[in-house]
Amino acid sequence: MQHVIVGAGPAGVVAAESLRKLDPDSEIVLLSSEPEPPYSRMALPYLLIDRIDDAGTHLRKSPGHFERQRIDVRHGRVDRVDTAGNSLQLADGSSLSYDRLLLATGSRPLIPPVPGVDLPGVQPCWTLAEARTLLQRARPGAHVVLMGAGFIGCILLEALALRRTHLTVVEQQDRMVPRMMDQQAGGLIKAWCQSKGVVVHTETRVEAIEPGTGEHPLSVRLDHGANVPADLVIVCVGVASNTDFLAGSDVAVGQGVLVDRHLRSSVANVHAAGDVAEGVDFSTGSQAVHAVQPTAADHGRIAAANMSGRPLRYQGSVNMNVLDTLGLISSSFGLWMGAPGGDSAELYAPDAYRYIKLQFEEDRLVGASALGLTDHVGVLRGLIQSRVRLGGWKRKLVEDPTRIMEAYLACTQPIGYNAAVMH
Repeated sequence: MQHVIVGAGPAGVVAAESLRKLDPDSEIVLLSSEPEPPYSRMALPYLLIDRIDDAGTHLRKSPGHFERQRIDVRHGRVDRVDTAGNSLQLADGSSLSYDRLLLATGSRPLIPPVPGVDLPGVQPCWTLAEARTLLQRARPGAHVVLMGAGFIGCILLEALALRRTHLTVVEQQDRMVPRMMDQQAGGLIKAWCQSKGVVVHTETRVEAIEPGTGEHPLSVRLDHGANVPADLVIVCVGVASNTDFLAGSDVAVGQGVLVDRHLRSSVANVHAAGDVAEGVDFSTGSQAVHAVQPTAADHGRIAAANMSGRPLRYQGSVNMNVLDTLGLISSSFGLWMGAPGGDSAELYAPDAYRYIKLQFEEDRLVGASALGLTDHVGVLRGLIQSRVRLGGWKRKLVEDPTRIMEAYLACTQPIGYNAAVMH
């Protein structure tokens, strides 16, 4: 059996290793489009603050790991998939045959149609090569403009601030991390960043990036008329799944590769995992792309099981994000924005940068967001995924949302414990 995995990020690597265990006699090719050993994008911020070197970003740090696993790591970009002929056409003109194919091609940064976005000194920070360039340009004292304050943007924000740059953040939405936090929590993150010396503009667009006229090579023009001098502009306004190479194939694509609960695409011997897979959302039952590393790893394991002939059903991806912004921890899980017809409870203490909001559907917890409250955040995910009925504990959580750990223990432990806590 010839397994080919396109993409050497967390989903691809976990899938390759799982396949080796489940199908020991198979041939496994792990194809990377970058000239690097398999690495984690989530490690790039640690590279930017000099906590690790290039090798520290590698997903497997033991020399010869993939050789010992008999996983053939190759480098090349796929231009086209011939699903009828079970082969890949590569950019160098060669082809690669497969019996079963896993698409783990991840995502790419979106580049907005802003005049000047192609000037030297304007770049995303998505690949290891781009991070190396940023290391040279984002020196202490450099003036940096960060376009976008979403999840990835805020991860880069922390690294840039710790590099002691003069940092200006520009976000089009009315709050920071708008796909993770509501107005109150996003506003607190903005205030926190400003208290640390970061300039933050929300509800603001970059109209153009132009050559600078003074000591800085760039000038960023904002829609309210201000011009911000910059040595470096980092574009971080969102990502899209890498699916362009599938044009003309029989693989159905929406926002990503459409997959079922076995992570199988519309073509029986083609699966997808990670940021490129549009699979079942745990909370809604609809299709969604969840571009987070834990989901990618789960996808890799489950796709490998199904590719090896061991049917394994996926429960669905839980929307989850945990973010550290200059020491302020924020998190969101499930339907953090609320369920139709549901109700909620919240605690808001802006002076202490503390916030928690719980979302209920009947007496089940279906979503949550928290800020400045690091104790037991994993419990929030546990209660959501277990779909446990809270009973009388819902009223207690409405009165005091911080009692989440007590509620978890009471609702998931034996009746004796529950009775003792309730009384």
